[in-house]
Amino acid sequence: MEPASEAGTPTRGSSRRVEGTKFELNGTYAPAMTRSGDPGVLPAIGDAIRSSAWDLGAEIVDEGLRDDTLPSLSRLGRLGQLGDLPTFIAELGRELAEPATDRIRRGSPLSVLVRDHARSREGLGFSPREIVIEFLLLRRVLWRFLAPQARALATPQVLDVEARLNDTIDRLVAECVAAYFDRATSELAHRARHDALTDLLDHQAFTRELELELERARRYSHALELVFVDLDRFKEVNDTLGHLEGDRVLARIAGMLQALGRTTDVAGRMGGDEFAVLLIEAEPEAAGQYLARLQDGLDELVQAGDLPEGVGFSAGVAHFPADGSSAEALFRAADERLYKIKRER
Repeated sequence: MEPASEAGTPTRGSSRRVEGTKFELNGTYAPAMTRSGDPGVLPAIGDAIRSSAWDLGAEIVDEGLRDDTLPSLSRLGRLGQLGDLPTFIAELGRELAEPATDRIRRGSPLSVLVRDHARSREGLGFSPREIVIEFLLLRRVLWRFLAPQARALATPQVLDVEARLNDTIDRLVAECVAAYFDRATSELAHRARHDALTDLLDHQAFTRELELELERARRYSHALELVFVDLDRFKEVNDTLGHLEGDRVLARIAGMLQALGRTTDVAGRMGGDEFAVLLIEAEPEAAGQYLARLQDGLDELVQAGDLPEGVGFSAGVAHFPADGSSAEALFRAADERLYKIKRER
C-alpha cells in the first residue's frame, strides 16, 4: 500500500522543489541560494529528506545486504527489510525543519516506535549488533545524501545540521539498546523465579509469594488455601516411557494447574513431581472445587491419549488461618494430609 503524501510522511521515489531549490536522490543539486546562512535552507533540506525517505530506506537495505553486513535482512521481503526505517528518516527530516527537544524523550511516540522496532527486529532473528549497525548505516546513507547540499550552507548551519541529526540518531540507537537490555533483564528476572521446564514459580519464589500473601491476608482478614499436589505413579512414566515423556507430562499438568486457577491465584513447582497452588481470598470449598476440576481435566486428557494411562495425583489442602499463620505451618499441614491420603491408597 502506498503511503500518504501529507507533510512529514515519507513517500516513495519522490523529489521535491522547495524555496527555489531542488534536491535529487542521485546527488545532483541545483542551488538557488548562496552561503548566506538563509534560515530557510534547513527546512528545505528537511523537506527533501522526508520526501525521499523510502528511497533512502532502500539504500540502507541495499548497503545492509552488500557483503552480508546485515545477514538477517536476506531472510525478509522488501517491506520487512525496510521495517520502520522510512519513518525514522522522515522524523530526522522533521528534526531539521522543526527541532523539538521532546521528539525522542522517554515515552514519546518516536521512542515507543524505535523500541518496538528493536523488539520486532530481535523477534526476526536480528542480533543486537545488527540492530545498532542498521542505524549506523542510516547515518552513513543520510550524510551521503546531504553532502552535496552542504555546499549551500554557511558553516554554522552545517554544524547545526550535524548536531541535530547526529544527536537524534544517537538517541534512536540508545533507545534500541535500552529496549534490548530491558527485555533481556526482564527475561533474566523471569528465569530466576520460574522453573525452566514448566514455567511455574520455583520453590523459593512460590514460598516468597505465599509469605507476601499471608501478610496481606493478615492485614485485610481474608482467607487463603494452599493446595499441595503430588503425581501418582510418575516414576513408572519415567521408567517405562522415558524421561522426555516424563518431562512432557509434567509440563502438561503444570499448564493445567495454571489454567484452572484464577488470574490472582499462584502456581509453583516445588520439585520433582510435586506442585503447589495458592488460592487467594478463597472460600472454604474453593480447594475442593479446584481439585475436582483438576481431576476432570486429567481424566479427559488420559481418555484422549494426551497423558499416559494411570497418571493421577494426590493432594493435601491447608487453610489460613485455621491451619497455621506461617508458610512453614501451611506447607506442613498440607504435606501431612497429602501423604495420609497416599498411605490410605
